Amino acid sequence: MSEPRTSPEVCGMGHSMKRKEDPRFIRGRGNYVDDIQLPGMLHMDIVRSPFAHAKIKSINAEKALKIPGVLAVITGETLAKYNLHWMPTLMSDTQMVLPTEKVMYQAQEVAAVIATDRYVAADGVEAVEVDYEPLPVVVDPFKALAPSAPVLRTDKKDKKDNRIFHWQAGDRAATDKAFADADVVVAQDMYLPRIHVASIETCGCVADFDRVTGKLTVYMTTQAPHAVRTVFALVAGHVGLSEEKIRIVSPDIGGGFGGKVPVYPGYVIAVAASVVIGKPVKWVEDRMENLQADSFARDYWIHAEDGTMTALRIKTVADHGYADAAANPSKFPAGLFSICTGSYALQHAFAEVDGVYTNKPPGGIAYRCSFRVTEAVHCIERITDVLAQELKMDPAELRMKNFIPPASFPYKSALGWEYDSGNYPAALRKAMDMVGYEALRKEQAEKRARGELMGIGISSFTEIVGAGPSKQFDILGLKMFDSCEIRVHPTGKALARFGTKSQGQGHETTYAQIVAEELGIPAAHVQVEEGDTDTAPYGLGTYASRSTPTAGAAGALAARKVREKAKKIAAHLLECSPDDLVWEPGKFSVKGAPSRSKTIQEIALAAYTNHPQGMEAGLEATSYYDPPNLTFPFGSYIAVVDIDRGTGQVKVRRFVAVDDCGNIINPMIVDGQIHGGLAMGLAPALLEEISYDDDGNITGGSFMDYLVPTAMETPNWETGKTVTPSPHHPFGAKGVGESATVGAPPAIVNAVVDALAHVGVRHVDIPVTPERVWRLLKEKGLAE
Repeated sequence: MSEPRTSPEVCGMGHSMKRKEDPRFIRGRGNYVDDIQLPGMLHMDIVRSPFAHAKIKSINAEKALKIPGVLAVITGETLAKYNLHWMPTLMSDTQMVLPTEKVMYQAQEVAAVIATDRYVAADGVEAVEVDYEPLPVVVDPFKALAPSAPVLRTDKKDKKDNRIFHWQAGDRAATDKAFADADVVVAQDMYLPRIHVASIETCGCVADFDRVTGKLTVYMTTQAPHAVRTVFALVAGHVGLSEEKIRIVSPDIGGGFGGKVPVYPGYVIAVAASVVIGKPVKWVEDRMENLQADSFARDYWIHAEDGTMTALRIKTVADHGYADAAANPSKFPAGLFSICTGSYALQHAFAEVDGVYTNKPPGGIAYRCSFRVTEAVHCIERITDVLAQELKMDPAELRMKNFIPPASFPYKSALGWEYDSGNYPAALRKAMDMVGYEALRKEQAEKRARGELMGIGISSFTEIVGAGPSKQFDILGLKMFDSCEIRVHPTGKALARFGTKSQGQGHETTYAQIVAEELGIPAAHVQVEEGDTDTAPYGLGTYASRSTPTAGAAGALAARKVREKAKKIAAHLLECSPDDLVWEPGKFSVKGAPSRSKTIQEIALAAYTNHPQGMEAGLEATSYYDPPNLTFPFGSYIAVVDIDRGTGQVKVRRFVAVDDCGNIINPMIVDGQIHGGLAMGLAPALLEEISYDDDGNITGGSFMDYLVPTAMETPNWETGKTVTPSPHHPFGAKGVGESATVGAPPAIVNAVVDALAHVGVRHVDIPVTPERVWRLLKEKGLAE
């Protein structure tokens, strides 16, 4: 955007204001779930299955109950008495809380131990004896679809196979004809392995049921407090917990990235225990539980075909594990491959997706854009480079030839989505200029002649964010609007409450800056609150880069409602018509007489002391914003890598990221979001993977073998911006929190393939580990 309109003292949009929330964090004064201590609080730990598929013949808790301090052992049979052994998921499927007949994946919850101390509860878990009878295991989604495969969801009596859904979009006939007419057609199989959120804080809760008032308060690590409250009401309504008696409090969260949207069984068990026992119950999972049993993403097998960039065909099998998190194909799967038109002006596209149950833990969460864009962008950017290689064309040139022209926006994609705005050539050109693209290509040729391996990879992507248009999106029927309530106090200070929930994005700062921009109240004097369902207006939470596009917009519109009332009060104070007033940030002035003015602080005091007769006192407003469309941020990334021929080690020498997220609220926070997202994009490209053997045993279930990037592996990110405001958003913003995780992996993989393309390498699946690269080098005679 242009230069900030407000002064540094007001610190509205465009100012790099330091984060308001940081002082408490850097002093160690954050308030996380595990910091909560309540009188008489008990602790819970969970017995987990060592098998991926097995009947439960018996559960013997006698030894556990003899341990001093162990008060109860809860099983599926216990919960079945209250009809709490199954629960709805946020994606309209059902999931076991605790099993009554069999386990379906390794590390599944089997029983819970309630004790006076966390370590006593752990001792109780070790003492619980479970007699299992192993059953056949299916971890391969293709084998799960075979007619001979065992049907895993035996709870669904009409279920005859393991297919969750089959979904397709686009014009198959027109796409097939385009392929038949194409001069060049390329195809590529790809696999995006299962990865994990691995946020700093694991999941947990403190459930506190008050028998006197009948009110349940749950402090929990959730990104969507209101939606969770509704889920709890649906699950436990039959035992007397109605929604007005349920309070969800989401305090500070140490990272979420989508992994803290689902309602995990541990939450429900803790609530049930507190209701039955009548005391607070705390459950906080350890790191291995977190890695092994929740927050999984991706696990997509993709077959892509590209016909000279005029048509695209995709067939995908998505392995969601046993408990599906994507069983609402009328909504989110459509978003998944909407972006396969990418930044390219495809004439025709057709996509089909199968979701499959296997004996893996629940998968399919929207891990920082996974499940709707990350996989699709990886697909389109990889198949684009495959086509460029086939055509012997520079990948940058191929992209430039096929970008949607800026004048064509708003642009209706081949799969029906309307892109709001964009200037894709400008973003790629800027990235090429920043990295010195032509000079790098010359350097690459010189190094290749000397036997050195250097690659340059491009990723030009379009995001699809801001889940909120009610005509397209809902959770359990709840339309995905979001909300803000603003109250301006008599002294001109403000309280703004939102229906979202920050997990480190800086909402307390950026939301305050939005209000400051609209009202002229200094951002330092705007208190932002989220995460308490007793005080915040109903909202659908924070994920899918929806905070700024939805709740930020609600904040701006609520502030404008406040400003409209303030205008009437100012007219009263200045003894003129409201039509005679002009606004500049922080005050109303009489047209032609700028000395006659009233500041927002003076108006706020008058709202409580000298408002017009017949007008309600106070200065406050609420907005529930239902966006007319999604927003479509975009970017162009260029990675430069060097490959060690002796070890297969890939070193990212340079990485340039040019993003366009529309108008920017806080440039410093945007850069922080991009830097963090780039690190999270580097991770699956080179390091992270969770896999399973044929018996369903996990590899990657601890930080010993699930490798997250450190400062040693992370390069110096070079960032740039272009600004293309969204025409339908109240202040032209688009969202940026997920862009970097979308664009980074294919840029890095494209660079690796580019380094090896001269010896016939066309594709490498991620993660591009040294072993995988070294085997390729050995196969091609390049290993030293």
